[in-house]
Amino acid sequence: MSSISPDRCVIIIPARYDSTRLPGKPLMDILGKPMIQHVYERAIQVSNVAEVLVATDDQRIAEVVYGFGGQCMMTSPNHPSGTDRLVEVMQKVDADIYINLQGDEPLVRPEDVSQLVTGMQADRSIQVGTLYHPISAEEAANPNTVKMVLGNNGETLYFSRSPIPYPRDGVCASYMKHVGIYAYRRDVLAAYSALPYSLLEQIEKLEQLRLLAAGFRIHAYLVQPTGPGVDTLEGLEKVRNILSGKPVAVLPSLASIKLVITDVDGVLTDGGIYYDESGECMKRFHVRDGLGMRMLEECGVRVAVLSGRDSPTLHKRMADLKVSFTMFGVQDKRAACLSLMAEAGVKPEETACIGDDSIDLPAFEVCGLSFAVADAPDYVRIMASHVLSLRGGDGAFREAVDLILKANGNKHFIQTAAGYASLMHKLTQ
Repeated sequence: MSSISPDRCVIIIPARYDSTRLPGKPLMDILGKPMIQHVYERAIQVSNVAEVLVATDDQRIAEVVYGFGGQCMMTSPNHPSGTDRLVEVMQKVDADIYINLQGDEPLVRPEDVSQLVTGMQADRSIQVGTLYHPISAEEAANPNTVKMVLGNNGETLYFSRSPIPYPRDGVCASYMKHVGIYAYRRDVLAAYSALPYSLLEQIEKLEQLRLLAAGFRIHAYLVQPTGPGVDTLEGLEKVRNILSGKPVAVLPSLASIKLVITDVDGVLTDGGIYYDESGECMKRFHVRDGLGMRMLEECGVRVAVLSGRDSPTLHKRMADLKVSFTMFGVQDKRAACLSLMAEAGVKPEETACIGDDSIDLPAFEVCGLSFAVADAPDYVRIMASHVLSLRGGDGAFREAVDLILKANGNKHFIQTAAGYASLMHKLTQ
């Protein structure tokens, strides 16, 4: 292998076709160009970079890249992450610094990546570099937004899907969003694939925690707030509107929610249906979801339970929870949601719904915010404004409740003993 310049930097754009939430994502059209082309054209504008290439395991992506004149390398289909794909590319492409730029970031700013490159080239003691910017407390409550905390030297102390730091005494906290662009030294990348999976990585599902657990340092550079990436069809449409200069629809705030409409089977239960010897249908509910319903109601947020099925079991459970705002045996959930909104006296932008299957998609369309449980099919998850980290029947409804209560200033009811004590005489599990 030839001698490597200590400043030589290359940008690698990992791109795979079989995205879990949005299959074929790199090739989706944005104003007449595939998304991967938008990313590539922004990458070649980054200063002090010797080479830009796409690393893929799909011939369709490779043909498109070659078609617009880009460089591409075929890699193994067995890589669990984009970083592992970079390790393979490193065996054939010489550099001291490798930039991992995701193929679903068509709004990436070349100047942000240039700042990362310049910082790495100016200080050769930095092992890994990345980017961040401040976010609101509401955005920090979203588990799909990765947060980070920094030391005084600009190095990251931890990454998490939870809001960090935790404001124990009610002190106003500042939250930082991690922007998922990385710069790796060659020796770090060479060691990466041999590093053991850390317990933290497995818990948070964040691969950068493997590096921290192994003792590598990650330096972070501050940038201006970034545009959205593309994880869902809604995100794709938002990017199209931004690039075309059209107004971008802004999702309602979690703090504005006054009505939560939830499905039953697959959300409040695990979707299993059990029959006793008499033929009576039995279901398994999660106690935390029931407690969450009462907390919402006591904090001024109405809860409506909507189901395509009807049974004595449902009526008994709702009676136990003192939930009377229900509609069972419903086939048209769109009309049902509009009826519930009218009865509650709320607007669509003040309404959130929680679902798990195709029957819930009409409800997603008419409610301001929508939550899909973690085990919903991919075609349901991509239509939701929020995807929960928990499965139906495993506390997914309560997860949405916690997000709403934190956003509307009532987090003390779930996070402090005194707050819970003020409600507990009214609550039922």
